[in-house]
Amino acid sequence: MNTTTFDFDDDNGPVPAHKHRRGGGWVADTAKVADTAYIGPDAKVFGYAQVYDDARVINKAQVFGYAQLYDDARVFGYAQVYDNANVVGYAKVYNDAKVFGYAKVFDDARVFDDAKVSGDAWVFGHAQVFDDAKVFGCAKVYNDAWVYGYARVFDDARVFGYAQVYANAKVFGHAQVYDNAKINSTTPV
Repeated sequence: MNTTTFDFDDDNGPVPAHKHRRGGGWVADTAKVADTAYIGPDAKVFGYAQVYDDARVINKAQVFGYAQLYDDARVFGYAQVYDNANVVGYAKVYNDAKVFGYAKVFDDARVFDDAKVSGDAWVFGHAQVFDDAKVFGCAKVYNDAWVYGYARVFDDARVFGYAQVYANAKVFGHAQVYDNAKINSTTPV
């Protein structure tokens, strides 16, 4: 019997893989993808990644490592979700965004453009992280908060409510930005 292989360009060379029945995207045989999930024709799921329920990986997006994507979560564009990251609920990761480490994006949160969420950071509720913003460490961005521009939120910082952190702002340590606060300078918080 011939085994179908595919090279996911991850330095492992061609590995046993198959095209997913819903969408036709490549899935490594080591990954677990539910029949109910959708893997678009140019999308890739590899390593030991798991995609369940009605989750979708579309366009040239990639889910790999030990990442998990489930419920109605969406990863599309050129986005990548990897390592042990989780994207759950109605969350969306798109454009060139990256979610990695042990990061979690859930509920109805959005991570897009060139934003990065990593470490043990969480983005949830209706929060949005976009442009070139980075959320990392054990930071949490939630409710209806936005982090964008070249902003950085890290350590154990919290951004929540309707707060906005943008431009070159840095929020770190145990800082909390909340309610309708807007932080937009290079002054650390």
